[in-house]
Amino acid sequence: MSSRRFWLLPLLIGALATPVAALQIGDPAPQRDVKMRNVDGRQVSIAEIAGKDGTLVIFTCNHCPWSKAWETRIVELGNTYQQRGIGVIAINANDPSEHSEDSYDEMVKRAKERGFKFPYVVDGGSTVARAFGAERTPEAFLFDSSGKLVYHGTIDDNAEQASAVQKHFLGDAPEAVATGQPVALKETKALGCSIKYYGS
Repeated sequence: MSSRRFWLLPLLIGALATPVAALQIGDPAPQRDVKMRNVDGRQVSIAEIAGKDGTLVIFTCNHCPWSKAWETRIVELGNTYQQRGIGVIAINANDPSEHSEDSYDEMVKRAKERGFKFPYVVDGGSTVARAFGAERTPEAFLFDSSGKLVYHGTIDDNAEQASAVQKHFLGDAPEAVATGQPVALKETKALGCSIKYYGS
């Protein structure tokens, strides 16, 4: 995919996104107790993986080129910060009938190949994604130790080239939370593919 086509993608898919109410900074995480199937077969919830210093929820999937572009960085961030008091969970809310690559079996393979050390779960029916107001893959929501939303948005400022990143949005925010500091930039525009909600 050319650079020009890659960055025009949100404009092309924007009209296809299902409109939902978005969480606001300061809001608590909704649907915290909903059990979702993890790639290891266990049923886990956001409440169960919450860390003492915060919780990072990332809506992502297997097929989206944006998720693929940021995947290595997402895994590195997740694996790092779950060791520093922040609970991490990746959620696939896509209906796999839209893209077979988003099936549970493919999620299991992807998590193993990429070295996920945090849960990667299926949001059957897209219940949790809808409650969050999540629209894109990937889209990040970071909550502090009191359970309040302190960052919402994208991963960084360059999906295509990690070495050219100048603003590490989802690196800076959990670093602040892990060290007890306020998050400087609380919201950015989530860039990515529209979530393929079940039943839409």
